[in-house]
Amino acid sequence: MSNNSERWKPAVTVAAVIEDRGRFLLVEEETPEGLQLNNPAGHLDPGESPLQAVVREALEETARHFVPEALLGIYMARFLRPARLEDVTYVRLAFTGTVGEAIAGQALDRGIVRTVWMTVDELRASAPRHRSPLVLRCVEDHLSGRRLPLEAIQVDASLYAPLIKSN
Repeated sequence: MSNNSERWKPAVTVAAVIEDRGRFLLVEEETPEGLQLNNPAGHLDPGESPLQAVVREALEETARHFVPEALLGIYMARFLRPARLEDVTYVRLAFTGTVGEAIAGQALDRGIVRTVWMTVDELRASAPRHRSPLVLRCVEDHLSGRRLPLEAIQVDASLYAPLIKSN
């Protein structure tokens, strides 16, 4: 039996799939593997619901307010980064929704070079530059009409005020 310090812990992330008139909002970001494209996405922070996280990440990475409308799905992918001796499995909760105009003067998150609107054909053609195979997969699921209700994700109040268990 292994102790808790050896327990496998996947990285939980959220992503926003945003379409406007046939174009998708992506971010171009600096990574250890070079300049890559990604959906606005990031890690779930402690004490934060997936919905709060995706709204925050979209704002930080695009300077736009994101309004989630549906859950696209829960995705998993594994990434090996030999240069850093990293082997990470990601669990991604992807949402679809809308954004407003960019907020004037709002800085983009560190590492984000710019935002870019791309058609699905441009996205498919740029697949080698995607940060993850999930970038295109989430867009394809969006285009197929996949929509799950936001209520599919339940957050207990203990997330914000942890329960104290006594022996």
